[in-house]
Amino acid sequence: MKAIGYVRVSTEQQADKGVSLEAQTEKVRAMAVVKEAELLDVIVDAGESAKSLSRPGMARLLELVESRAVDVVIIAKLDRLTRSVADLAELLKRFKRCGVSLVSVADSLDTKSAAGRLVLNIMTSVSEWEREAIGERTRDALHLKQRKGERVGNVPFGDRLAADGVHLEADPSEHQILGRIRSLRAAGKTLRAIAAALNQEGFTTRRQTPWQFQYIAAVLRSDAESGKLSTAA
Repeated sequence: MKAIGYVRVSTEQQADKGVSLEAQTEKVRAMAVVKEAELLDVIVDAGESAKSLSRPGMARLLELVESRAVDVVIIAKLDRLTRSVADLAELLKRFKRCGVSLVSVADSLDTKSAAGRLVLNIMTSVSEWEREAIGERTRDALHLKQRKGERVGNVPFGDRLAADGVHLEADPSEHQILGRIRSLRAAGKTLRAIAAALNQEGFTTRRQTPWQFQYIAAVLRSDAESGKLSTAA
């Protein structure tokens, strides 16, 4: 059985001995011995993020898998391969199509067995659920802050940061411009027409520059996201 190892660290993890390339490589080599597999090489992705599969080492790994030059891919831990549930699912599909199994040392997984595939599917589902749950909690927290009138991200046009540095309050000059934008939009004016009207009336942006249709679109989008207005064309 021919095996290929894959190890990765991100830029931030370069100095972390727990996930160092050397530590991962040792685990991969030890597992190859346990599996009685011929380890052809250990592919290294140093300073590469797991947010996508666009990595030099990953490209080489997939070439070997697609050419059916290996029977098994050995990694120290699943998050060394990817942190994306969608990308993991895609990799497993490609591995399976080429008859290649995946072995993860730290996770005690081997997709060659039915039990290994079952455990991995469960782990993938749980990870997806955790990601969605975190997203829901984050959105709920942001909505709560908005309802309390607290700042969330950039200060919307028409508002300014209050003296306490937390809450928002109406900015009189910007509020006047925002009201004009709303009325012009409600009258069916295009974004370019609204920008032209504001410039003609002597209004400027927050940065004291002339209005462009892109700025109008951004203001309307921010206004809509705050629940004040619909920006449908």
